[in-house]
Amino acid sequence: MTAAAFNVLFSHWRYRPLQLVTLIMGIALATGLWSGVQAINAEARASYSRAASILEQADLSQLIARDGEGIPTSVYARLRRAGWQVSPVIEGNHRFGTTSVRLIGIDILTMPEEGRGFAVSGSPDLVAFASGQGQLLVSMNTAARLQGVTQIPLRISPDLPDDAAFLDIGMADRLLARNGVLSRLIVAPQNPGLPALESVAPELVFKSGGQANDVASLTDSFHLNLTAFGFLAFVVGLFIVYSATGLSFEQRRSTFRTLRSVGVSLQGLTLMLLAELLMLALLSGVLGVALGYVLASTLLPGVSATLRGLYGTSVPGSLSLRPEWWATGLGMAFFGTAVSASQSLLRLWQMPILASAQHRAWAMASNAATFIQAVGGAVLLSAAILLALLGHGLVAGFAVLGSLLIGAALLLPLALSTTTMIAQSLSRGAFTSWFWADTRQQLPGLSLALMALLLALSANIGVGTMVSSFRQTFLGWLDQRLAAELYVTARTEEEASRLRDWLPGRVRSVLPVWNSEGEVLGQQIQIFGVADDATYRDHWPILLGAPDLWDMLATKDAALINEQLWRGSDVGLGKMITLPGGWEARVVGVYSDYGNPKGQVIIGLGSLIAHYPATAKLRYGLRVEPERVDMLRRQLVDDFGLPDENIVDQASLKRQSRVVFEQTFAVTGALNLLTLAVAGFAMFSSMLTLSGQRLPQLAPLWAMGLRRRDLALLEVIRTVALWFATFLAAVPVGLLLAWVLLAIVNVEAFGWRLPMTVFPFDWLKLGAVALVAALLSVLVPVRRLATVNPADLLRVFANER
Repeated sequence: MTAAAFNVLFSHWRYRPLQLVTLIMGIALATGLWSGVQAINAEARASYSRAASILEQADLSQLIARDGEGIPTSVYARLRRAGWQVSPVIEGNHRFGTTSVRLIGIDILTMPEEGRGFAVSGSPDLVAFASGQGQLLVSMNTAARLQGVTQIPLRISPDLPDDAAFLDIGMADRLLARNGVLSRLIVAPQNPGLPALESVAPELVFKSGGQANDVASLTDSFHLNLTAFGFLAFVVGLFIVYSATGLSFEQRRSTFRTLRSVGVSLQGLTLMLLAELLMLALLSGVLGVALGYVLASTLLPGVSATLRGLYGTSVPGSLSLRPEWWATGLGMAFFGTAVSASQSLLRLWQMPILASAQHRAWAMASNAATFIQAVGGAVLLSAAILLALLGHGLVAGFAVLGSLLIGAALLLPLALSTTTMIAQSLSRGAFTSWFWADTRQQLPGLSLALMALLLALSANIGVGTMVSSFRQTFLGWLDQRLAAELYVTARTEEEASRLRDWLPGRVRSVLPVWNSEGEVLGQQIQIFGVADDATYRDHWPILLGAPDLWDMLATKDAALINEQLWRGSDVGLGKMITLPGGWEARVVGVYSDYGNPKGQVIIGLGSLIAHYPATAKLRYGLRVEPERVDMLRRQLVDDFGLPDENIVDQASLKRQSRVVFEQTFAVTGALNLLTLAVAGFAMFSSMLTLSGQRLPQLAPLWAMGLRRRDLALLEVIRTVALWFATFLAAVPVGLLLAWVLLAIVNVEAFGWRLPMTVFPFDWLKLGAVALVAALLSVLVPVRRLATVNPADLLRVFANER
């Protein structure tokens, strides 16, 4: 009997194949969007871990300079004489033509095998690597970019990340002009009884292996952002599943009554429905994971470019099938299906044996659910307010976003129902009154699709406002920061000295772009020195500062800090900060530094030279009349002998910065569009499923003289009215979302806050796209209604229920 009952239940899908496709596609789309984002995150994090393990020897213990500067060779020799088994590393970025590569110079004889990052098969490999000519061990992609731009022999190692190269430490010292100053020391397993590090090299700090790498920590906010939007798309997709399962339960209410009447227990009926949902979830989950793989493969190159531009880290452009993301994808498919069907199963479980076949019983249950949803929405909005006022951290910021969006969506059905009741009460004619009453009656079947549309529109308005505000602020900031007309980079210190002697008389001013690195307030940051020049006084984007901060910076131990460092610490104006080397400077100003996820300090150029004399002095900004830029560039190449690729004009820098900016938000933009597409599909599936149930409500109007095409036109008007009401509700929700992104999430993730600018024209464009999606969703049902056979309308009266 169980098998027969299960066949009866499952036969519902044979007679409604389109509804079955809708349900499967709903689960698949929700799972695909979620698993696609998780695939991207898993690939990126695996890349960080692999890069840290290979390039930074993160699994091995290390010694680094306490002040953040390099380690003199004499300290290394002192440790070796004391019995410490350490291996030196020199690393830094070097430009081969136009290709920048991170060089990791190692002593292959003393480096532990697990720290080499590549295999050594025998003596020939050792000799080739450590010989005078040397070798660059690179990935295949890096080798392709270096072909023809370096005379150093290339050897391909498949295990190495892109944009990095291993080479002998002596060659790295020459290429990077380090003069024997080491970057760090790798510590091999030690023999007991060695003298303490404090007694041999007190200027060094021991760093244990296996710690989280900086890139992974730095990019957490980016991946959390992706996860949040992936989860939003998953929730929107679940509205399709929720709607399809709810309607399938309602359509089978007479079947449930019959099965219960012939002896099928409520527990048995519930288990059969669960088994049916499990089968559908498994099929849809597999399809969703496949869709997620395609989505991730499409978006991964953009994510890789974003991470390279923002954080300087390389992620492969190809995708690996990792068990952690496809397993979570299948798990989310089962979870989403269970959540979507839980209310219908609970409603079936609580109703008496014959009540499940009555329209009124299900309608009362729907009204009760609407009220419960509204209460839940009010609770979530209250929680969003409390979290915004009292919460701290990035997770709290995304909790505010989630509570705001879900709370507003849950309140939407009650708001629409109240609006239609008011419109009905204001109606003067019977036909108009019927229209609004009938619209309210259709809300339970359409509310989930409208909630999905609200979420998609709100997310698009919020993210669009955030991106447009960021773009407007960022472009203005670029004009302030990139004030010099030309930026040049010398190849060596000797060439830089000649350049400093050659430039006077040919330019208005020379702005050295020199920086050191070190630990400030517990962070490894860059420390820049600036000249006392009117360019900085006129253009630098100061947020807070003393009136005479530039004079103080030029003549005293003073410092400017960027907004990220200011917000991430309790350092305010007038407070002292300790800089590498142990000297102190007073904070006299805070400046905006968009696009930089790390802290930064600016001091006077004289202070930088005095405290960090080993700072590389290769880069310069040149102020020159715009009409003389091309001529000066030719002179630098032809007369001075500087390679053309070492000269960048202001326009090129701004263009590159804009490209990085647009690429940064390309992925979230794609997810927003996909979310809107899923919401449109939810509207289509709901309208298509409900169209078959509309005949009993519309047949009396047809019998009273309304033409079928007029009835179809009414459905279009209803759809437009509901779209318009949802769009009006989405605008304030989207603006609140934008405020949360700019004032809370952005500050917690990156350390800077952006002014919010409103762009109403963008809302109109988005509203037009949503209107087209709504009209397309109703196109098939309206066509079906306009061409319905009159006999089908007459049959309603012959088979009244």
